Amino acid sequence: MNPETPPIRVLVCDDHPMMREGIAAVIASQPDMCLAGEAGDGREAVAQYRALRPDVALIDIQMPDMNGIEAIQAIRAEFAQARIAVLTTYRGDARALQAIRSGAQAYLLKSALRKELTEAIRALAAGNRYFPAEIAAELANHLGQERLTPREVQVLQLIARGHSNKQVAGELVLSEDTVKGHLRNIMDKLGANNRTHAVTIAIERGFIGL
Repeated sequence: MNPETPPIRVLVCDDHPMMREGIAAVIASQPDMCLAGEAGDGREAVAQYRALRPDVALIDIQMPDMNGIEAIQAIRAEFAQARIAVLTTYRGDARALQAIRSGAQAYLLKSALRKELTEAIRALAAGNRYFPAEIAAELANHLGQERLTPREVQVLQLIARGHSNKQVAGELVLSEDTVKGHLRNIMDKLGANNRTHAVTIAIERGFIGL
């Protein structure tokens, strides 16, 4: 690094202290980076971003109080030029698309950190995007497919909790026939053989969580 070039200041947002420590150690090992600060939940992430104005923010999707997607939306609403990477244990394409639509410019799996992490930080600081090959491939595979509607996601979430069609209908104030229609559409869109298969695919792709 050129001695006159200031290091890339990085904000790390994750609700697991061990994960934050691990990422901080990687950043500390890089001569062109430094840790600007840390946050343990979404609200703290927004407050820390506002206070520190880092060059790059790494934000976990699953955080208490305010999740990562909501935190990204809040930060981008206030700071349009924010450079943000999502950190996640999930590779689901629906989550990746949601993160991108919220304003993230990079999507990183926690299982593939260090080399990809430092590459992503440098790419974002330079004004570029960063998506690992496996994430980019999954996005490309599913971009042409129909998205689930909010109602279909609600139906799937209830089915994933073990609800019968009748229980889903009662919960959502729908007729059983309407629920069955939603299920048929869901299975067609996901290429599922049955309701259990649909739930499995939806979890893998990030449409719903457990």
